[in-house]
Amino acid sequence: MTARSWDLTALLNAADPDSALPERNLWLVRLLEWLRHPAPGDAADDGVASTGTPLPVLRLKHLLNVLERHPEHAQRFAGVIAGVWTQLDAVSLFADVGFAPRTALWSEFLSRLGRRLLPASADTQELSLLFELLFPDAADEAWLAALDDDLVRRLGLLFTAAPVESWRREIVDGITVLVSQVSAAGFAPAMRLRMDPGVQQKRPFQSLVSAWEGVERALRDPGNPRRPLTPALQYLRGLLDRCRSAARSVPEHLEAHGVSVDLIFGVEQMLARTDRIEALLACLLSPDPGPELRRLTLTLVREVHERRSIRTLFAQHYSLLARKLTERSAETGEHYITRTPAEYRDMLRRAAGGGSVIAGTTLGKFALAALGLTAFWGGFWAGMLYALSFVLVHLLHWTVATKQPAMTAPALATRLRGLPRDEGLDGFVDEVAHLFRSQVAGIVGNVAAVVPLVLLAQGLGQWLWGSTPISAAQAHYVLHSLDLLGPTLLFAAFTGVLLFVSSLIAGWVENWFVFQRLDSAIAWSPRIVAVLGQARAQRWAAWWRANISGLTANFSLGLLLGLVPAVLAFFGLPIEVRHVTLSAGQLTAAAGALGPTLLATGDFWRCVVAIVGVGMLNVGVSFYCAFRVALRAQGVRVSDRRRVRDAVLARLRQSPRSFFLPPPD
Repeated sequence: MTARSWDLTALLNAADPDSALPERNLWLVRLLEWLRHPAPGDAADDGVASTGTPLPVLRLKHLLNVLERHPEHAQRFAGVIAGVWTQLDAVSLFADVGFAPRTALWSEFLSRLGRRLLPASADTQELSLLFELLFPDAADEAWLAALDDDLVRRLGLLFTAAPVESWRREIVDGITVLVSQVSAAGFAPAMRLRMDPGVQQKRPFQSLVSAWEGVERALRDPGNPRRPLTPALQYLRGLLDRCRSAARSVPEHLEAHGVSVDLIFGVEQMLARTDRIEALLACLLSPDPGPELRRLTLTLVREVHERRSIRTLFAQHYSLLARKLTERSAETGEHYITRTPAEYRDMLRRAAGGGSVIAGTTLGKFALAALGLTAFWGGFWAGMLYALSFVLVHLLHWTVATKQPAMTAPALATRLRGLPRDEGLDGFVDEVAHLFRSQVAGIVGNVAAVVPLVLLAQGLGQWLWGSTPISAAQAHYVLHSLDLLGPTLLFAAFTGVLLFVSSLIAGWVENWFVFQRLDSAIAWSPRIVAVLGQARAQRWAAWWRANISGLTANFSLGLLLGLVPAVLAFFGLPIEVRHVTLSAGQLTAAAGALGPTLLATGDFWRCVVAIVGVGMLNVGVSFYCAFRVALRAQGVRVSDRRRVRDAVLARLRQSPRSFFLPPPD
């Protein structure tokens, strides 16, 4: 029979303190299943709806009533429970439940994945593993919390078969394990070197083990334990507070010097272990340990469930990394926002410079297509062409419009953090207008440069060789691929996602660069200094620190635009990219190849409208993705988002010009 089909009489008759350990463990699992899941027509389920009491609580009352009326069942029940403490390792329950065996995020992810996919066995001598089988449901915490004091007292009478000193000894051993783990984690180089030196000078981790040994000696004192225990206990708790302060100083260091999710995970594990030590001490020292043991049980049940959750793992430990990535992008994004007419004109100039480079990229793309390379190599070399072009634009301090949104969105979101209720909102809306205007200037500058330069190249080809660099067949293919009635707009939205992904890659690489202190390594590495000289090595370090994000963003974007369509085509997904500046250059090349008569056709104007849509989707999708991530990372409330949205729409109705043109000088 399955566990859910067992009735109470069959369960109680099956209780056998002399059976094998796996059978007794399985019996306990079935008992908890019986508490959660009613059998059809079970009398213990009456009154659930009327009282609002959780079903497991009602069934537990019924169980206790039966045991109190039948002493033979109660004796066998108590014998099975006593075997838990005598034959199972309870130290693992107190010291291991809720904690990862290694403080590495990805090893914990694999461990949780295994727990979700692989079946668990009741053949175990570890109480921690049995505890997970007994309480696998997140709802267990709720019904356990609903147990009243009288019910807990009645239940506790069944545990008297287990010696009190048994579970106290297990708690002492559990604290010993936890203290040694906290001390070892505090000595780990990655943790120790990032702690506040002022806290470390008090040497809390070095003294923690000896402080606990002092408490343990006082606990073993056969005389009056309270008087010698108090100073030792105060000293231990003071050290635990200092350990927590030292651990909490690590994220502050990471905020300034780069984030490591493994380190954040290790910090949280250390803090959780210090809290567990406090909880176990409360159970150990309380004159009435019942309420403390109940609180500890609720904590263990909650942590068992959280230990299974993969989503919780990443939600907790990637929030700080997401904030740092967006803050890195925000530092770069500030350079793309124009606020004055002079900055607006400078944006037009830099965008025109970027457009001139993209004009050459457009012609190079046609040359690659003429080579007839295979899908992968065609995508690879196209990606390298894009990447080198974007990097050149970056090195010349020019700009490509579509790179702006993923960088400027985090810069905008950082201004929402702690936004005042009323005042300050107008200033934020001003920033939105400045940002939108900067995007428009970037696209206009790119397109205004790429169109005449591509036409000039077409004319030079006709004059020098008697034919344009772009054949008529290639021109007709461009018209077909850019047609508004085709999937162009879908591809443009997909390209916006790639633009956003490139900004994430850039933020991650810059965070890694800063965390590994590579700028310091370049400036002070003896080998590099010997080759470059100290002054030049320091200039190189400063240059790489200032440009690592831009170089990574531009190079990764180029490879994504070239390789992702080729990889997706391999899996049967014919998705292409549509970049507004490249598309404008391709349409211009097609018009130059087919002549002025093309301007009178509907095919051409549908492509023109499509390119406008491509620009809007490139900018809009990448900005939306980056802005949403930045809002979550900054912890901006939903109510504030609605308030900002309404204010932006009101400004758009009142002063639409401010979103397109700068204010007068």
